[in-house]
Amino acid sequence: MKKMVFTLALLLMSLSAAVAQTGTFKITHAVARNSKVNQMYVTTKSGDVKYYNTADLTSVKFEGDKAIIAPKSGSENDEYDASVQKISFAKKVEQGESGDIENPAGVIQITEAKGWQESAYLKWAPFEGASSYNVYVDDKKIDAQLIRQYASYYRADVLGLKEGTYSVKVVPVNADGKEITGANTASNLVVKSYNREGFAHFKYAGVGAYNNDGTLKAGAKVLYITAKTAKTVSTTVNTGKLETITGLQSIIDAYSKGKDKTPIAFRIIGKVNLSDLDHISSSAEGLQIKGAMMNMTFEGVGDDATVYGFGFLLREAESVEFRNFAIMRCLDDAMSLDTKNSHVWIHNMDLFYGKKGSAADQAKGDGTVDIKGDSKYVTVAYNRFWDNGKASMCGMKSETGENWITYHHNWFDHSDSRMARVRTMSVHMYNNYYQHCDVYGIGATSGSSIFMESNYFDAVKRPIMSSLQGTDAKGDGTFSGEKGGLIKAYGNVFTNKPDNFSYIPYAENNTSFDAYEVSDPSEQVPASVKTLVGGTSYNNFDTNSSLMYAYAADKAEDVPSIVEGFYGAGRLNHGDIDFAIPDETVVTNGHQQPWPALASILDAYTSGVVKVFGESNATGEGGSTEGGSTGGETGGSGEGGSTGGSTGGSEGGSTVTPIEGTVTCSFAGGKASNSSFTVAGNFKNSTTGVTVDGNTYNDYLKLESSAGTVSFKTTAKMQMTCYTGDTKAKLKIDGADVTGDTTKGVVTVTLEVGDHSIAKAGSGSKSLYLIKLVPVTE
Repeated sequence: MKKMVFTLALLLMSLSAAVAQTGTFKITHAVARNSKVNQMYVTTKSGDVKYYNTADLTSVKFEGDKAIIAPKSGSENDEYDASVQKISFAKKVEQGESGDIENPAGVIQITEAKGWQESAYLKWAPFEGASSYNVYVDDKKIDAQLIRQYASYYRADVLGLKEGTYSVKVVPVNADGKEITGANTASNLVVKSYNREGFAHFKYAGVGAYNNDGTLKAGAKVLYITAKTAKTVSTTVNTGKLETITGLQSIIDAYSKGKDKTPIAFRIIGKVNLSDLDHISSSAEGLQIKGAMMNMTFEGVGDDATVYGFGFLLREAESVEFRNFAIMRCLDDAMSLDTKNSHVWIHNMDLFYGKKGSAADQAKGDGTVDIKGDSKYVTVAYNRFWDNGKASMCGMKSETGENWITYHHNWFDHSDSRMARVRTMSVHMYNNYYQHCDVYGIGATSGSSIFMESNYFDAVKRPIMSSLQGTDAKGDGTFSGEKGGLIKAYGNVFTNKPDNFSYIPYAENNTSFDAYEVSDPSEQVPASVKTLVGGTSYNNFDTNSSLMYAYAADKAEDVPSIVEGFYGAGRLNHGDIDFAIPDETVVTNGHQQPWPALASILDAYTSGVVKVFGESNATGEGGSTEGGSTGGETGGSGEGGSTGGSTGGSEGGSTVTPIEGTVTCSFAGGKASNSSFTVAGNFKNSTTGVTVDGNTYNDYLKLESSAGTVSFKTTAKMQMTCYTGDTKAKLKIDGADVTGDTTKGVVTVTLEVGDHSIAKAGSGSKSLYLIKLVPVTE
C-alpha cells in the first residue's frame, strides 16, 4: 500500500497533462462506496467516480495515457485509457478509541468506555450490593445526575472536559450511602475538542456556557432537564432583583429581561416531551430564547437525549449553543432563528421529521433549521438531517446585511431540498455530505454569495443551482421567480449521478450557469461575472481576511467517512435510532413523503432511561477547573452539586458542599478557606488588609474582568457580607452590579436558596478579602 501511494505521488502531477481530454475504460473490479474500509477513488474526465478497496489492490501504474489498476486476485486489470481526471484516497470511518479496561473478579464489570468530544462515558453491569454509584474523573466526583440506570446496565457521562486523556472510576454505594469494595477504573480515555470553525466563533470567545477549551465558563450554572424536572427546576435569576425562578421556559424568560448574564447550561437527559414543560413562550415553535448575551447552552447527556413535540425559537439572542440531542416531531421548525440573532452554534444534532403540516409539501413537517431576520454569525455544523423535506432556509427578503453563515460537515441524509436555500446572505458551505437528496442541494437567490467548497454529492440530480439560470432555467423555476445569487465552487465531488443529473459550470456556459469554479480557494470571482437575472456579482467575502475565519477544509473524498464516523455528524454514537434510510423516494401527488418505517419509529419512540440518580435536585454547580492528564492549564468551570459532589478532570476543582449555618470564606495561602466556595483567579497580599470581628485578613482574591470569581450554593435564605477593603464597594453578584457602603468597603445583600456567584463589576472593586454568610430568620 505504501509503495502504491508513493508511486501515485510521483506520477499524478504529470497525469492530467499526459492524458487526452477524452478516453475509454475497461472496468470489472470497481465496487460500491463503503466508508467502513479504506478506498481509492478514480474520478474520470466525465466526473464519474469509481471506487476500489485498497486492500484488494496490488498496484496502480501508468503507461502513457493509460491508468492500470491491478487486483490481488490476479484476474484481468482494470484500465482507464486517457479518461482519468484524478486518483485519490478516502480513509475508513473512525470508530473512536476505547479506554483501557481490566475486569478482575470482585469488581464492577465495565463493559464500554470511550472519550468523545469534550466528554467521556462508560457503561457497567449491575454490581451486587450496590444501591447506587459514585463516579470520579481523575479522582474528582461528578454530578449524580450524570449517572443513569438502563434496563440491563448503568451509564455515566462526563461533560465539560478539555482535550486530554482521562481516567474514570466507578464506585459501588450501598443502601446506607457508603462506598463499598468493588470499584473499577477505565483509563486512557482520549477526549477531543469540538471543531469551532465557522462564523459563530469569528472574533468571539465562548459561544454559550462554555469556553473555547471545552470547560464551563467561570460561575456558570448547570441545570439538569428531565421529564420530571422540566417543570420544577429552579435557580436564582437577576431580573432587576434576585428572584428564584421555577420551570425551564420560565428561567429562559427571566434571562430574556437582559439583567442576568451568568452562563447557564441546560443538560437534557432522556426524552423531554412538550407536555413535560412548564409552558412555552412560542405557541408556533416551542421554547423561546430571547435577549442579548444569553450565554446559554442546551446540550444532551449521552447518546439518547431527545426533545419531543417542540422546537426552539430564537429572537434577538446572542451566544447560544445547541449540541448533542435530537429533535423529533417539532411543532413547526426544529430551530427557527427568527430575528437579529448572533453568534449561534448548532452542532451535533439529530434532526428528524416534524409535525405534519397542512400544506401538501409539509408531510415531513415545515422547516428544520431556518435562519432569517438579519440573524448573523451562525454556524450549523456536524448535524444529521434525517430525510427532512426542507433542511434549511437561510435568509428572507428583509435582510439588510451580508450576515455571514457557515454550514460544514453536515450530513444531509436523503433530505429533499433547501440545503440550504439562501437569500441575500454570505454563506460558506464546506465538507457537507449530500446523500441521495431528491429535489436539489444548494439554491442561491436574491443576490446572495455562496462559497461551495469540497462538498460530497452522492446521487443528487440538481446539486447546485442559482435562480432562473443554469439548471434552474431548464424548467419552470424552483425559487418563486426570485433573482439569482452567485456561487463560487471548488473541489466538490459528484458521484452516482442520476440519469437527469445537471450541473453547469461557468466554463461551459458563461451567461447561464450554476457556479463559477475556481482552481484554488484563494482565487477571487471577477466582478464581471454576474447573475443572469438581477445582475449581481460575488462579493468575495471568503478571501477577505477581515471578514473570514481560519479553517482547514477536508478533502471532499474524505467527507462521507468523517461525517459517518465516531466524531462525525449527529449525536454521540450517532444516537439511539439505528435506521438506514432507503435510496428510493416515496412521492404522493408530486410531493415527497416520510418513510413509513422511520415515521413509525418516531411515533413509538420512548426513552430507555429507567432512573436518573440525583434527579430530585436538578442543579449542578459551577467552579474552576483543571484539565486531564494531558489537558493543559487551568480554566473554565465545572459542576459538582449537593447530590453529586464536586466534579473532576476539567469538570471541577475543590469539593463543593451546599452552605448551611453561619460561614466565612477568606483567602489565606492563595486558596479558599472554606471548601463550600469554588474560587478561580489570582491571589494577592496587602499590608493593610481588613479587620472583621477582631481578625485581620491580608490575603485577597484579585477581581479582574477576565478572572477572579467565586461561586457557591446555599440551602437557606442568607445575608451575605463581602469585605472589599476599598471605597468603591461595588461587586457583580449573581450577574447584577451591587454597590454597598463605600465608607466601610462592605457590600451586603440577601440571597435566596440556590446558586450564587461573585465577580468584578465593571470599574468596581478589585479586591475581595472576606465573605460572611449568616442565615436569615423569618
